[in-house]
Amino acid sequence: MLVMSDSRALADALVFPYLNHAASMFDEQYASREDLDNGMRFGCGLPKGPLTVIDELGLETVRDALAARFEQTGDPRHQPSAAIERLIAEGRTGKAAGKGFYTYEGDEVVADELTPAATGQGAARPVKTVGVVGSGTMASGIVEVFAANGFPVTYIARTQDKVDAVAAKIAKNLARQVDKGRLEQGDADAILGRLTGATEREALGDVDIVVEAIAEEIGIKNQLFADLDRICKPGAVLATTTSSLSIADLAAQTKRPQDVVGMHFFNPAPVMKLVEVINHPTTGQDVLDTVLDLCRSTRKVAVSCADRAGFIVNALLFPYLNDAIKAHEEGAEIDTVDGAITEHYGYPMGPFALLDVVGNDVAVAIEEELLAEFEHESLTPARLLREVVAAGKLGRKTGEGFRTY
Repeated sequence: MLVMSDSRALADALVFPYLNHAASMFDEQYASREDLDNGMRFGCGLPKGPLTVIDELGLETVRDALAARFEQTGDPRHQPSAAIERLIAEGRTGKAAGKGFYTYEGDEVVADELTPAATGQGAARPVKTVGVVGSGTMASGIVEVFAANGFPVTYIARTQDKVDAVAAKIAKNLARQVDKGRLEQGDADAILGRLTGATEREALGDVDIVVEAIAEEIGIKNQLFADLDRICKPGAVLATTTSSLSIADLAAQTKRPQDVVGMHFFNPAPVMKLVEVINHPTTGQDVLDTVLDLCRSTRKVAVSCADRAGFIVNALLFPYLNDAIKAHEEGAEIDTVDGAITEHYGYPMGPFALLDVVGNDVAVAIEEELLAEFEHESLTPARLLREVVAAGKLGRKTGEGFRTY
């Protein structure tokens, strides 16, 4: 990564490989253009999705800039995506031409042959009751999401103290909303009335879907899925919130792999609108439709993709964050990098501010997963990222990361 004195050139050098990666995901049919764009908008708060940005910049502009960087760096992530080259050859050069990744009439995107048909209608299984396994921040948030949208929720924690702590955490969140005038006290009471906590997994025997949000340890999750297979009624959907483990491997612990699916919520679950819905090779279409329906009924934006490291959001986001650290290693100031991204692309925060929110330890772990799966040398976690983690500078949660708080 060359350090650039020009703020726009620096921003482009960081953002264009991310745009290119999204185009490649589209080309591989890993996810639809709408799901790629919605994933980054609702998962990261970006003002526009990557394929929309390419259309607005112009495909030839993006292609030429990437090709120049590829010639300089040899980094395969700068080699223009086959999708970009193909669309240019078809005359789909972007919004100004009326068609690129999307089709336009004036400023408006209009339906075309790639616009997805409505999904999750008709084949879905009925869901009237929900189970959640776990008692951490993510699990508590998911319990609150379902209860706030009218679903009776049975949640499982390891001890009665943890059961009580989940209810107390949700009650505190609801009380804050009542105090701010966002929620009526009667509605808060009704939400709490939909909660049933237990310490034994057998309490999940009659629920229509279970969402697990326990520790990301394969042995513990494998045992849980074997238990859920034994306990849950036939036809119950078994969902995992894992962001790092193979969903197919978890499904293999059951005699009903067709009922197993990924539901990757984002923290804090009551606030973040995105859910990544992940299918493995034997997930049933009716199960996918059930989960997509459930996301709609809880006012979430669902995006669909297959079971591989990073799904949509992390796979696109973390190589960009890693590139920003490498630019800093080569001399670009942290404030300059963050300022370039927020000024020229309108992101809510720059990469270093975001790293300190996410946690630098989390960033290393995700980048290691991406490197192991895709084996691109350019995905190797930046030296400086490993150093700040080794020094205990994990970000806001420790009071110091790339900045001091």
